Parts: sequence; structure tokens; C-alpha cells
Amino acid sequence: MSHSTVPRSGTEADTTEKTPVAPGDAAGPGKKPTGRPSLRLRFRRDRVLLLMTLPAVLLVLLFNYAPILGNVVAFQEYDPYVSDNGVVSILHSPWVGLDNFQRIFEDSAFWNAVRNTLVLFFLQLVLFFPVPVLLALLINSVVRPRVRAVAQAVLYLPHFFSWVLVIAVFQQIFGGAGILSQLLRQHGYDGLDLMTDPDTFALLITAQSVWKDAGWGIIVFLAALASVSPDLYEAAAMDGAGRWRRMWHVTLPALRPVIALLLVLRVGDALTVGFEQILLQRDAVGPGAAEVLDTFVWWNGVRNQDFGYAAAAGLIKGVVSLGLVLAANKVAHLMGEQGVYKK
Repeated sequence: MSHSTVPRSGTEADTTEKTPVAPGDAAGPGKKPTGRPSLRLRFRRDRVLLLMTLPAVLLVLLFNYAPILGNVVAFQEYDPYVSDNGVVSILHSPWVGLDNFQRIFEDSAFWNAVRNTLVLFFLQLVLFFPVPVLLALLINSVVRPRVRAVAQAVLYLPHFFSWVLVIAVFQQIFGGAGILSQLLRQHGYDGLDLMTDPDTFALLITAQSVWKDAGWGIIVFLAALASVSPDLYEAAAMDGAGRWRRMWHVTLPALRPVIALLLVLRVGDALTVGFEQILLQRDAVGPGAAEVLDTFVWWNGVRNQDFGYAAAAGLIKGVVSLGLVLAANKVAHLMGEQGVYKK
């Protein structure tokens, strides 16, 4: 006996087909599927990556976050000689409340350090920050790869010099017995010594930073330029745009997110203008011109053994730096850029 097969209607066939379920949406009957995997599923999926990052996280916690607890000495008259154990010394040091902060705000040396720090920051922001961008644009415009590679290597090299060597080089050029001073004396002029002149110390520090680190700073900008599609340049050229037009409308917009990010980070680092560099030259020009917040903290904490006072100054610097990062990141968001983190 034969049986005839009757095809089912399209509606009935559709209801019996299995509907694909996205990962993390495996919900039972009556349960509303979620669009995002659960925490357990994400942990199982990324467990290998989490294990790989665990050592780095532990190092950051140990060396970056654990020392933050030591800021408690800013509210104490800390005496490290109470015990060989630093934790015991903290527990047995007397509390002074906000006395250290009151002393700081009444100390003219602290405000002088703040003024010198801000002057150096603004000079480096105006004179140093644009230099890596300009160098990256210049190197990117070089057509021959061999010439570009040699230029990058020459510009990178000073970054690997120690500050002692950098200052020694500047001493041989701009010092009282340097090449420039000897050249002026040979032509009947008075010699000069920029290395001991307090009036030009800020410009000297900025020049040293540019010579040492400007070449290293172009790495990020060159990486951003490498991601720009050549089709954009070709399209702009076909539209009649010259070299400067292509740079203004193609190259600079590609660098804008990176510039905004680095600018936010630089503003957050405004109160840190080079501890080792300035400490090596502090005695040559005097603390009136060379004292910044980092050297102020070092001098009072390490040299004068006033650890609570120095910790209070360092805590103020950290809080202000955090506020500057948040403010600069907010400005970046208002300008349409991502900044350090998204909105």
C-alpha cells in the first residue's frame, strides 16, 4: 500500500526549523535570551589570556598600587628608625593630622618649586611636544626607504644616552670652557656659560629634552601614519590637492587621535618634568631656578630626613596630576576624541 507524501506548508516548516542561538544566548524555555555572554562563559573563553596577563597584573599591584598605602606617612611624623620593619615604623610613628600639609602651604620654597615646574611644563608643551609630530611628517615624506631608515636611526640614538652623557655634551658646547665660548673669545667677544645661567636654565632643560627624546617620540606618530591608506592620498591628488593640502586634509586628521591621547597623558604628567636631568644640574644654577616638585620631595625626604613632609608634597602632586588627567580627558571628549578612556 502506497502512501502519498503531502508537503507541509511554509508556515509549518518554518516553525519546526531550528533557530540559531548566539553564544551566551542559550536560554531555556521561558527564559529571555541575553545579548551578552555571562561572566562564567567569558571567563572560560578568555581563561588563557587571563592567565597570560596574571603575572603583569601582579607586578603592577605589587610595585604600583601597594606603595600607595605608604602615603599614610603624610599624616605622621614618620620615623624610619623606630624599627627595622617599615610597617612597624609606620604603626609606631606619631600622628600629626594635617600639620604637614599646613607647613607645605606656608613654605615659600614649595611655591617656588611649583612655579618652576609649571614654567618648564609650558615650555616643553609649546617647544618640545610639536617636534615629534613635525619630525614624523618630515620622515614620512621621504620617498627612499634607505634614507628614511637612516634618518630614524640617527634621531632615535640620543634616547639611549644617559642624562649624564647628555649634560656632558651640552657642557662641552655651551659651558664656560665649551666650544661656543672659545669661539667667541677667539673673535674678541666675551665668553658665555649657559650651563650656570639661572635666567636661561628653563630653555636649556627644554633644549636637552628635545635633543634626547624628540626622535624617540616619533615612533607612535609614524605608526599612525603607516595605517593611513594610500588610496586617500591618491584620491586627494586626483582632486587636485597639492602636497600641503594632502598633509592638512589627510595626514593631520590621521594623527589627530594620537596627538589628543599623548597630549592628555602629557598634561597628566605636567608636574613631572625630569628628576634626574634637573638634579644633576641643580647645584650649578641654584635651587631658586632649578628646584621642581620632584627635587623638592627628594631634598626634603632623602636629604633632610623629613619623610612625612616630603610624602605630603608627593601626595599633593599625585592628586593634582590625577585631576589634570581627568580634566584633559574631558576636553578631549568635548573635541570629539576618545582620550585615555571612552565616555
